[in-house]
Amino acid sequence: MRIVITGGSGFIGRRLVARLLEQGDQVLVLTRRLEQARRILGESPNLKLLPYDPYQPQAWAAALEGYEGIVNLAGEPLASSRWTETKKKEIRRSRVETTQALVQALASLNQKPQVMISSSAVGYYGSHPEGDPLTETDPPAQDFLAGVCQAWEAAARPVEELGIRLAILRTGIVLGPDGGALGQMLAPFQFFIGGTIGSGKQWLSWIHREDWVSLVCFLLEQGSGVFNATAPNPVQMEEFCRTLGQVLGRPSWLPVPELALELLLGEAAQVVLTGQKVIPQAALQMGFTFQYPQLKEALRQILLIHLR
Repeated sequence: MRIVITGGSGFIGRRLVARLLEQGDQVLVLTRRLEQARRILGESPNLKLLPYDPYQPQAWAAALEGYEGIVNLAGEPLASSRWTETKKKEIRRSRVETTQALVQALASLNQKPQVMISSSAVGYYGSHPEGDPLTETDPPAQDFLAGVCQAWEAAARPVEELGIRLAILRTGIVLGPDGGALGQMLAPFQFFIGGTIGSGKQWLSWIHREDWVSLVCFLLEQGSGVFNATAPNPVQMEEFCRTLGQVLGRPSWLPVPELALELLLGEAAQVVLTGQKVIPQAALQMGFTFQYPQLKEALRQILLIHLR
């Protein structure tokens, strides 16, 4: 296929680009930071990088002509700093307005793509400390992140009116060997000071990055609607940290208090202090097979790469 990706140099995007190139697909990455993307993604005869302003679709829409698939991953990182009002506006704008601009670009094409895969997040469901299983049919919450997710998904839906098949991915915590949430958690464990974050009772809906990429490739070929991009076996934070310690051969004994995270990150701390037990019901019903459905096997594979 010929595929366009926004957010292609990020933690999950870069691995998706690599997989598509491995499969022989042709990939166009729209990027705001050309040199950085070039360093991260390298060079390939099947890879093109196009610098773009995501809010000015008229300048780059024509470059999408003839591409068969769109994967929309653009978005400001959530937990990189405190959620000031400015940061909140950028979190929302970088998801909602960029998606609206992408849809506008697609509407202008003579030859429209067959499929668009657009990001969302499990934050759609809000905090569910009671641990009731949540599937794609459960309603949204009313907090900030849930509101962003609802607007983000709504911004993508007009492509269906253009005759483009749409799949929305509500992604959980993505685990991989070179960054992401796991990368931030490794250092304390490696120095023997790792431990549970917050109460430890919050549910963590995680997915191995390879399974996330495989799900995207699966949906490029078939399927429409909303899909929870999470492993079928979510765990509570205390189990996650205990398992991480076991795989590393390190203790999990020094908890990180909720207050410390709240002082450091403010409202953004809710990303790690609250959680939900999300089940990928739609993907399972379509016959998608997870290579890493269990946490211990996922961590073993990731850390084998990380610690080489």
